[in-house]
Amino acid sequence: MNLGFIGTGKITSSVISGIFKSNISFKKIWISSRNNKISRNLKKKFKRIVVEKSNQKIIENCNWIFLAVTPEVGKAIIKNLKFKSNQIIVSFISTITIPELKKMIKVKNTIVRAIPLPPISIKAGPIPICPPNKKVKAFFDKLGSTVEIKNEKLSINFWATSGMMASYYKILETMSVWLTKKGIKKSDAQKYITSLFLALSKDALINSKKDLKILVKDSQTPKGLNAQGLREMSKRSVYKSVINTLNSIHKRLNK
Repeated sequence: MNLGFIGTGKITSSVISGIFKSNISFKKIWISSRNNKISRNLKKKFKRIVVEKSNQKIIENCNWIFLAVTPEVGKAIIKNLKFKSNQIIVSFISTITIPELKKMIKVKNTIVRAIPLPPISIKAGPIPICPPNKKVKAFFDKLGSTVEIKNEKLSINFWATSGMMASYYKILETMSVWLTKKGIKKSDAQKYITSLFLALSKDALINSKKDLKILVKDSQTPKGLNAQGLREMSKRSVYKSVINTLNSIHKRLNK
């Protein structure tokens, strides 16, 4: 089996890194040379990588095709490509729906939308897919935790929450910078903050069957530091801002 990636950005690089750490069986991975720096680095780092200028040649030589371009690029190039009916096509494109993809691709084949995130490079994190598909689920189960969604409209909710990834990292950066300004060595500050939030995330995952409100409650004591932090951020409407941002991203995805 040959795997082909049209679009060579951060997500493609992360997925490919995860594949080479997994036991997924394949012959070669064909990638487009659109991003020369990333494609060269992948070619240098891993064997069985083929860098190809022509997207059509990638399609002709691969069994699975991963669409990893921006919506604008996707709308411009997909309709001009000739796909094969026996291919599995996995789209990472956020705002192009399956009905729209079917019109662009023209031939009947398996089309699944997926939402991989950078931690897939270390075989971690959830990967929502829509619609459910046994082969695609088995593939992504080797790279993380697959979440199957039957309704494409519901999948938009997951796309919206994935749009908060950079915001999360910005919180980590902000806290790390604050520590360095207080005299803490940068490497120590970043290690502490990232380790702290990793531990909190692991604890939340272990207790994910509980209502998250319980974790919020149990992490504070009356008049304690966490109670102060929660109270002050609530007064500043930080959490309302999160909801407003999610609604804004969701609205964009529904256009």
